[in-house]
Amino acid sequence: MFSGIIEETARVVRIEHEQDNVHLTLSCSFVEELSIDQSVAHNGVCLTVVSRQDGTYTVTAMRETLECSNIGHLDVGDEVNVERSMLMNGRLDGHIVQGHVDCTAQCIAIEDQDGSHQFTFRYDSDNDMVRRGYFCVDKGSVTVNGVSLTVCRPTSDTFQVCIIPYTFEHTNFHNFIIGSVVNIEFDIIGKYLARMNNLR
Repeated sequence: MFSGIIEETARVVRIEHEQDNVHLTLSCSFVEELSIDQSVAHNGVCLTVVSRQDGTYTVTAMRETLECSNIGHLDVGDEVNVERSMLMNGRLDGHIVQGHVDCTAQCIAIEDQDGSHQFTFRYDSDNDMVRRGYFCVDKGSVTVNGVSLTVCRPTSDTFQVCIIPYTFEHTNFHNFIIGSVVNIEFDIIGKYLARMNNLR
């Protein structure tokens, strides 16, 4: 479980393909603190550390992950938002994030708001997704590339988020352009409520 509060960005240093799997090797400041089998969220995707060597660590993404996230779009040199799993004895500064990405969305607008930035994202939506709780509500929570954010002005297939300068500088939001593909995880509470409603 994660909180959506990004610790830093890691840098992709190597990508290896093995059958349908992709092995990503990354570098970041806390590599020496990682252990094998530890969970780390990468752009919001929970991946397991499988090895550690020479100041880098490696995680593996399988086909299901590659199909529903932007992990397969990464190139060597890319910045990835990373967060280690949440400590249970601390404050929950973001919201409950599972690290299970629901879908990808595309950035369709970026507006500079005198220091802060407003981003608009569009995702594919249908009635089945809505029935399962895969949608946004105004002032609700959503995870974009692993970042816990507050939803503004949602429609049936778009939503906006406002990014303060600190978040813009310390996550890979500063690399986004029109057309950038991001990972989306909708709020788990909404999914449970939708499931309960459907079972009535």
